[in-house]
Amino acid sequence: MNALSVPLALYIHWPFCVSKCPYCDFNSHVRNGIDNDIWLGALLADMAHEAALLPGRTLGSIFFGGGTPSLMPPQLVAALVDAAARHWALDPDIEITLEANPSSVEAARFADLAWAGVNRVSLGLQAFNDDALTFLGRAHGAREGLAALQFAQQQFARVSFDLIYALPGQTMAAWEADLARALALGTGHLSLYQLTIEPGTRFETMVRRGDIVPADDDHAADLYALTQTMTASAGLPSYEISNHARTSELSRHNLTYWRYGDYAGIGPGAHGRRGGMATERHRKPENYLSAMTRNGHGLAVERPLDAATQAAEALLMGLRLAEGVDLDALAARTGFGHAQLIDLSATQRLAGHGLVTLESARLIVTPAGMPVLNAILAEIVSVESNRDA
Repeated sequence: MNALSVPLALYIHWPFCVSKCPYCDFNSHVRNGIDNDIWLGALLADMAHEAALLPGRTLGSIFFGGGTPSLMPPQLVAALVDAAARHWALDPDIEITLEANPSSVEAARFADLAWAGVNRVSLGLQAFNDDALTFLGRAHGAREGLAALQFAQQQFARVSFDLIYALPGQTMAAWEADLARALALGTGHLSLYQLTIEPGTRFETMVRRGDIVPADDDHAADLYALTQTMTASAGLPSYEISNHARTSELSRHNLTYWRYGDYAGIGPGAHGRRGGMATERHRKPENYLSAMTRNGHGLAVERPLDAATQAAEALLMGLRLAEGVDLDALAARTGFGHAQLIDLSATQRLAGHGLVTLESARLIVTPAGMPVLNAILAEIVSVESNRDA
């Protein structure tokens, strides 16, 4: 398939938050006194730089991530959407997503954000009770979060929300009750993440000190199995390891990542993939603005991806999906045969254990294999990435 015929995705990073959550390793920063005019000018110029390098494409999705994009003035969001429409043709069914915190202050902006062009919102509810929200460092309360969700459902065509489970001490019964409540709220998409202790976060320090004890692997696996059963029964099966949706409400933007399509990334710390090139912007907001003034773009890294790296990354991303990876299509794209892409012997052995399937050149990690996905990838992905060479 011609890459130009596949819709492009645009990611816009807004790096600012009111506070830093203890589990978060995203590129987020707490700042006083944000000059929105300066930031609009910088993001518009950064977008224009990418558009000049990606001409003639149709834009299938825009995603405002962060940080906390719901803190952005709606007029700024509208200006960026309008600029994207000038640079690229828009898919008639374009998906425009904005991540939002479910505070009452940010919920008050929802109607204006819908006016600005946002048609899908992803709410960071994270939990349904105040104790869990306090533990997670969230600024909103449970009642406030549910009110924001209800208002979002009135304003946007599509709504998703996040929950974090496998919290220290969380029982099967407690998660079952929370998940049943989530499924009853009527959204067509849920992102359900097990708590992971990321390097450099406050939670990592707390674990090291013994202040918190993470869920053990067996309990986490049981919680994951319960999650798959309940979401599938409710008509929101997993289409990616942590994402569940009705067929009509899959995140088209995230599918571009997982299917290894092209996406332009602008704003501090934003990553992108432009043809055979990986891009990354300066992470610190002040450094990003300095680069914009100096160079007219925020690029810190622009790295060619050789065929081996593209093949390895496509496998690592694509095997997160319930649909798996078409090895024939990947071979045509990269020039590697099946035996070079994957270890056929290991794949056959794991298939015998019901962890993967390989039929008509489509390799799929089964639901039984998803909880041990990282171990499976280490065994079956043969082609080696040279990105750090």
